[in-house]
Amino acid sequence: MSDDQFRAETRAWLEENCPPEMREPVRSEKDAVWGGRDQSMLTPAQKAWMDRMGARGWTVPDWPKAYGGGGLSPAETKILREEMGRIRARNPLNSFGISMLGPALLKYGTEEQKLDYLPKIARGEIRWCQGYSEPNAGSDLAALATSAEDKGDHYLVNGQKVWTSYADKADWIFCLVRTDKTTKQGGISFVLFDMASEGVSTKPILLISGYSPFCETFFDNVAVPKSQRVHDENKGWDVAKYLLGHEREMISGMGLGSVGGNPLIDGAIATVGLDHDGRLADPLLRASIALFEVRSKAFGMMSERFIDELKAGRAHPAQPSMMKYYGTELNKSRHELMMAAGGSDALEWESERSSGGAGARAWLRTKANSIEGGTSEVQLNIIAKRILDLPSN
Repeated sequence: MSDDQFRAETRAWLEENCPPEMREPVRSEKDAVWGGRDQSMLTPAQKAWMDRMGARGWTVPDWPKAYGGGGLSPAETKILREEMGRIRARNPLNSFGISMLGPALLKYGTEEQKLDYLPKIARGEIRWCQGYSEPNAGSDLAALATSAEDKGDHYLVNGQKVWTSYADKADWIFCLVRTDKTTKQGGISFVLFDMASEGVSTKPILLISGYSPFCETFFDNVAVPKSQRVHDENKGWDVAKYLLGHEREMISGMGLGSVGGNPLIDGAIATVGLDHDGRLADPLLRASIALFEVRSKAFGMMSERFIDELKAGRAHPAQPSMMKYYGTELNKSRHELMMAAGGSDALEWESERSSGGAGARAWLRTKANSIEGGTSEVQLNIIAKRILDLPSN
């Protein structure tokens, strides 16, 4: 099938199968679909859209069909993304399994692991969380101390993770554990286990936004079968580094904003109004938004180029750091401008009119963007060393 034929068929299918509600902007984090065994859909349209896309493998269009994907070529995947953007279709499924664990399993997992986990991820049947950071192992992740004691056919895991996003809502965790205390990076293994396992507990961490996507996660003699270890024992650092690249790529997507509408410009119009030429009445705000829009368009083009290079195997290994840095800083700038455009009303915190202070809480939440997945300072160091080839001292 030619690309033109694929585009025509994809356009027709999307027009017929994407519910009108799924072409509207995501109103809040709770309005997104994360899947999982306890997924509570807000509307029938959310479930219909996820199920229809999942049945075609289009929640993960570039994964092999054998693992629940669509089996699409890079060109076809790009066309699908473009056609979804044309009708402002929402992402049918948000998933750390798709954006982080899936690529790692495709590269490092056994065939049994791929056949077991990947189709469930593609259909939204498992919601995952990430067990990386610890109280004494943040930027120096390789200093992690959570231990996995060899018990023959299984490990006994003991320790603590912190900043575990949605640990209180996740079904399973992909987790870094120490299986050898005599070496640093060389003593880490990568394991998967059910959050309902005996000995697992979580405690939400309250943020300044009033929301709590992050948790402390505790392991007390958690039994993990060795069949749930990904890659060789003590080789988990290889998996961790590969996965971090995909995590940073995912986080960089914040810079592209949400599907549908332009809340930044809409909010500015509502606050300052338009002049007689149909432009924003506040020239300083107008100039700031125009500059942001130029930077946003440039980032979108850079993102497209990066995705194309990644699919073709030509991407620089440090490019995810560049994307992550600029994308998160851009997202912070977007929300700063939205607050400025909203005036004093944007600071409202609890009323129904402001949806419980959604704007202000989202603005505060963005402060963590330049910390999670590796701080902006860490990303700049990587860019300086690996892309610009600057001396380290």
